[in-house]
Formats: sequence, structure tokens, C-alpha cells
Amino acid sequence: MPSDARERNGAQQAQANVLGSFIRAQRQMANLSLRQLSALAQVSNPYLSQVERGMSEPSVRVLKSIAEALNVSAEAMFEQAGLVDPPKEPDDDASEQALRADRRLTESQKRALLTVYRSYLEANGYGAVARLDPQTHRTSTEVE
Repeated sequence: MPSDARERNGAQQAQANVLGSFIRAQRQMANLSLRQLSALAQVSNPYLSQVERGMSEPSVRVLKSIAEALNVSAEAMFEQAGLVDPPKEPDDDASEQALRADRRLTESQKRALLTVYRSYLEANGYGAVARLDPQTHRTSTEVE
């Protein structure tokens, strides 16, 4: 087998493993057995097992069915399967700017949401998020 074909097969196998791991993790988070998910998705239990182990590449129809059964967006499932490109990274400040600009929230609610948001970023390995104070022009990791 030429090296190009081996590389393609390796990449496909890696993507199948990523997809299978994603499905397994989502199933476990939903507290579903393999048998329960197969019934909900209307996919055979052995086939679903093969998908989770990266031994089979499901069709778009099967991916949609699994996504629906797991209450996951089809787009997220397609992204994990390598069928669509991941969305472009938004501006790092976009979420915080949107929270600050939302007139439906009080200032204390905005501060609380920003605190929770930043704690999630830290928990996901993004460290303390420094922000520039527009009035003092100093950086801070404190919530405004």
C-alpha cells in the first residue's frame, strides 16, 4: 500500500476513534447503556458498539439519529466525525462584551455571570483571564 493511502487510512481511523470516544462520553454523561442508546437511536447494539470503538464509520443518517438520541446537535456530531469544519473561534472578549452589554441584566447579575464564566475558562485550562480596565488602563483578573 502506498504511503499516501496509509496516511489517509490512519487519519480516517483517528477520526473514527475521536467520534467513537465522543459518542461514548456523551452516552455515559446521559447515563445510558449501549443497549438503551441503540434502542433510542434505532441502531443495532453491535453496530453502535463498533462505532464507539472506532471500527465503523456511520452514515449521516445514523449520526443524526445518534445525535438526536443523545440530545446533541447534529452539527456537533458531524464536526466530531470530521464531516464539517469546526466553527471559527470567536473573539475571546465576545462573550464578556455580550454579557456587559445586555440591558436585561442588572450590574450584580452581570458580575456574577462573568465570575462563573471566568471560572469555567480557568477550569478548562485557560488560566486567569486578564482584562483591561477602560478607565484605569490597567489589566486585572478581577470581575468589574
